Amino acid sequence: MKILVTGAAGFIGSKLMYMLAKRGDDVVGIDNLNDYYDVRLKHGRIAEFCTGERRRFLEMDIADKESLDALFAAEGFAAVVNLAAQAGVRYSITNPYAYLRSNLEGFLNILEACRRNPVKHLVFASSSSVYGLNSKVPYSEEDPVDNPVSLYAATKKSNELMAHSYAKLYGIPCTGLRFFTVYGPWGRPDMAPMLFASAISRGEPIKVFNGGDMIRDFTYIDDIAEGTIRTLDHVPEAAACPNGVPFRVYNIGCSNPVKLMDFISEIEQAIGRPAEKIFLPMQAGDVYQTNADTSRLEDEVGYKPHVRLHEGIAAFIEWYGSDKNPLR
Repeated sequence: MKILVTGAAGFIGSKLMYMLAKRGDDVVGIDNLNDYYDVRLKHGRIAEFCTGERRRFLEMDIADKESLDALFAAEGFAAVVNLAAQAGVRYSITNPYAYLRSNLEGFLNILEACRRNPVKHLVFASSSSVYGLNSKVPYSEEDPVDNPVSLYAATKKSNELMAHSYAKLYGIPCTGLRFFTVYGPWGRPDMAPMLFASAISRGEPIKVFNGGDMIRDFTYIDDIAEGTIRTLDHVPEAAACPNGVPFRVYNIGCSNPVKLMDFISEIEQAIGRPAEKIFLPMQAGDVYQTNADTSRLEDEVGYKPHVRLHEGIAAFIEWYGSDKNPLR
């Protein structure tokens, strides 16, 4: 099967490309290689995961409608996994227009390309951030998502609505994945695991928000990529979906939330030195807790994460200190 992966130089996209090709799919990956974070990491992922047998990488922006249309027309993709987006909750506070271009205009281009060049399945990245101010935990797909606390979250909710409308209007099978906090080797440098590892390794203090009183549903990258592939293979059928629309949304996480201070403790133990901590208030756009109810994904797709936090952190710190880490 020929598959397009957008955001292919990203944390999840690069690992997904590798795993799809390894199982025998032909994969084309695209990414605009923006400088939201150090592009050395993106180039490192491309070299490690996105090139080789059955893998081809192209530098391309999903907001470039003409180039995207030409790619779809030339390749005849059977399926698409759209992971391209302007990432970052906090960055959306200071750079809102970047999110409109990539997350809304770019996603519309993907939907239109899938309409003109029919695909069997479009899987797209949503986010746990859509749950916003919800106080009920664990978060369920049936919970309301009408209270976003960042523009990033609002764009991800918009993606779900846009995809649903195209599934209804044009019969494009669409599945949205609400990703919870992902960690592991080759992770983003703006996320807590990399920030903590970098500072602790250098003997520098780490910033701990909300006085350390936060909970996150940390999930290892291999489990996330494997779950995404399972979802890609599970095409929603109109007859089995609400209102006869071939559209589904799933939480994808570990369903085993961890206190932030316990997560920091695991990193300290793996590195072998304690962290100097600066305790700060909650940042704008953040939420106290993320906790995924993944029972729908488990029941319908067979997803089940396997990597325990202790194992995952050990693998992450081993990579962080190795020559494979381009930011080391």
